Amino acid sequence: MSIAGDVLPVGDAAVLAVVGDAIDEGTAARVWALHAAALQAFGSAALDVVPAYASVLVRFDPAAAQLAIAMATMRGALEQATTGPPAIVRHIDIGVCFSNEYALDLEDVAQKTELAPLQVIEEFCRPIYRVAFLGFSAGFPYLLGLSDKLHLPRLPTPRVKVPAGSVAFAAGQCGIYPRNSPGGWRVLGKTGATIFDPAKAEPALLHPGDSVRFHAVDSLDQATAVVR
Repeated sequence: MSIAGDVLPVGDAAVLAVVGDAIDEGTAARVWALHAAALQAFGSAALDVVPAYASVLVRFDPAAAQLAIAMATMRGALEQATTGPPAIVRHIDIGVCFSNEYALDLEDVAQKTELAPLQVIEEFCRPIYRVAFLGFSAGFPYLLGLSDKLHLPRLPTPRVKVPAGSVAFAAGQCGIYPRNSPGGWRVLGKTGATIFDPAKAEPALLHPGDSVRFHAVDSLDQATAVVR
């Protein structure tokens, strides 16, 4: 069964296909399938193929394809893409240190959820997450799978600086800050794993579709990532 969706022009050198309006794994699965189909359909004409929660943007070389052709190519990709989720390419275990100096919002989360701090940590580490896409800053993963017990809104006032490696959540989403940056998500701990390294051939540690599991460790030097 092909994936239904709208195809829209974005300027004269990009097209956007929207496949849903929800933040959930079903929508993400449609995005992953369309991403793969668009890569194949556009081939060398694609300068960039960018998945988001419910859409895929293709930026193409205008010397290789006109906008009308790109629109038709994207519609063809929608017809070719199947709704089944892709096989999990990789599983990544990530250690997180939840000590007080890194768990900036743990006590507040515990109070708001009426859970003990240890229960918050256990509830956070229990799910197997899936990477929906990367965005906000280079390598920042948006993860699906957060426990319903931890669904809280963003902070009313964002922090000016969230430390690199901070593991945080907000509004049903989970993420890891690759670098020091502003942010309004609730920080529970920190990992010592490098989330984004521009010097590497594959700069981002996590890829869309990856499976992720967090586990608690006693110190930051133990908070590493293992790709399986």
